[in-house]
Amino acid sequence: MSHSRKVRAALFVLSSVLTLALLSWAQNLKVQGLIKGRNGDTMILQTSDSPKLVVLLTDSTQVGQVQGVLKARRKQMSMAALIPGLAVQVEGSYNADNQLVATKVSFKGDDLEQAQSIQAGLHETQVQTQKNQQELAQQNAALKAQNEALQQQQAQLTEQQQKIAANKAAIDAAVARFGQLDDYYILDEVTVYFGNGKVNVDPQYISQLTALAQKAQGVNGYMIQVKGYASSVGSVALNQKLSEDRANNVSNILLQQGHIPMTRMLAPGAMGESRQVGNDNTAEGQAQNRRVVVRVLQNKGIAGV
Repeated sequence: MSHSRKVRAALFVLSSVLTLALLSWAQNLKVQGLIKGRNGDTMILQTSDSPKLVVLLTDSTQVGQVQGVLKARRKQMSMAALIPGLAVQVEGSYNADNQLVATKVSFKGDDLEQAQSIQAGLHETQVQTQKNQQELAQQNAALKAQNEALQQQQAQLTEQQQKIAANKAAIDAAVARFGQLDDYYILDEVTVYFGNGKVNVDPQYISQLTALAQKAQGVNGYMIQVKGYASSVGSVALNQKLSEDRANNVSNILLQQGHIPMTRMLAPGAMGESRQVGNDNTAEGQAQNRRVVVRVLQNKGIAGV
């Protein structure tokens, strides 16, 4: 073989090796980032290189939680665990639309607990919004009474009407914000109550849950949030387990009888004794705290806000 042929053969082999290496790299890409949004089978990931990397989830995507000191063990998890605020590592390859098609998604248990705590904190925002609306409604009632009294004073009528109009606009704006989480609108809500130490769902709530599921399926880009709670009677560990089982049982009804896809379910939240709404020193208050709250959410970005 001549020297030129040997050179061409060597270049061909080198080119083939580089091509195979590039294909292998493209098929085994690993990306780390923070989930900023979730809409069914699509995630928006914030990475060091991209603020809005689109990640596609498929039926074959493996979701797992790494465990152990060396993070060598992997616990299979539901796709519902992929919630906004969770730090993840995604393995996969890009499609023709420059979207990362995920084959594996991994995360740490501590990161999942932190993301769930952030989601739970959104409930406090809603409670404060409700309180603000009630206060504004009281102010509105007071202003109306004042307006009736000032009608006898023609000289001040125009000024008072302008004040009333300004306050009404503020109230309308507060009403428009009522029911919103940080990134979501709350479009519907059902609360399921449980007996002391009980986790099975009372049949009376089945129709409410299926009706909520049917209504949700008419909402563009909806997500279902399920949060379980317990009273503070008994041990903290037991109450944590009760809240988890209650949330899981309600979620199963939504999945099996309400026909909600797994990709539309946020991870069921086991809130234990947190977020008490009733006085646990009374039987009535304890009954109010033994509950699961189900909400239909819509991302503000999808809603066009």
